[in-house]
Amino acid sequence: MKRSATVLLTALAPVSWGTTYAVTTEFLPADRPLFTGLVRALPAGLLLLALARVLPRGAWWGKAAVLGALNIGAFFPLLFLSAYRLPGGMAAVVGSAGPLFVVGLSAVLLGQRATLRAVLAGIAAASGVSLVVLKAAGALDPVGVLAAVASTASMSAGTVLTKRWGRPEGVGPLALTGWQLTAGGLLIAPLALFVEGAPPALDGPAIGGYLYLALGNTAVSYWLWFRGIGRLSATQVTFLGPLSPLTAAVVGWAALGQALTPVQLAGMALAFGATITGQLGAGRSARTPRPSGPAGKNDQKPPAAMTKAALRR
Repeated sequence: MKRSATVLLTALAPVSWGTTYAVTTEFLPADRPLFTGLVRALPAGLLLLALARVLPRGAWWGKAAVLGALNIGAFFPLLFLSAYRLPGGMAAVVGSAGPLFVVGLSAVLLGQRATLRAVLAGIAAASGVSLVVLKAAGALDPVGVLAAVASTASMSAGTVLTKRWGRPEGVGPLALTGWQLTAGGLLIAPLALFVEGAPPALDGPAIGGYLYLALGNTAVSYWLWFRGIGRLSATQVTFLGPLSPLTAAVVGWAALGQALTPVQLAGMALAFGATITGQLGAGRSARTPRPSGPAGKNDQKPPAAMTKAALRR
């Protein structure tokens, strides 16, 4: 498949995630973020496991647990915590700095040189998103700030490690996604029960909203995301992340009657331009590990094409 088609398919993941806010506020029970994260992750993971019918082997039990924790199990609770404690879109602004985290981690873990273009594009993406979502507010909550930074670092580390470890020989992205969603959901489950108590009563709209989040917004979207990590560079994939808050702004305008100011439109153009810039030339510099044995011994799997330097959250 051509790189442009892979980029477009991968971009559907953050576009889908951008609808989460509208679905949550319009259809789901209030103040149940951990339960929502659990319902998104665990059923989707079990469904993908049933479809793939492949379980981890050897060292991949540990690797799947680590990736599931970084991309799902830690990312979801930290993201919700930051969103609840920070004012007007600040969590999204911190999250939009993900490309800068990935650029730095890729230099350390993947041996990819941090280019000036990637750094400037990352700054532009964060600046554009801030113009779209940031609202005037009072003092920042330190716990919220730490949670926002930790959630961004968690997803960024998960993206880079997913790229570094690849996949076991003969295992596709469907199984890898199922492993991570299941591991992440199992990590969230006791936390949700301890913090929020028993599951809430659900009406028809809530059931429909949760079905959408679990299937399209999580199972399909995370499969596309991790598939993209296998075929593109980690930097390319993470530069698609700002499409999520941009989609949320468009959905808010189109479906919820929220106005878009000229400043917000300028921010959308800046962030979208940074997303496009992040796709240019990034794929050529990725260093891809070579397989040298069966799964469990050296279970890194390269992308489908070595010339296409090819994850959570």
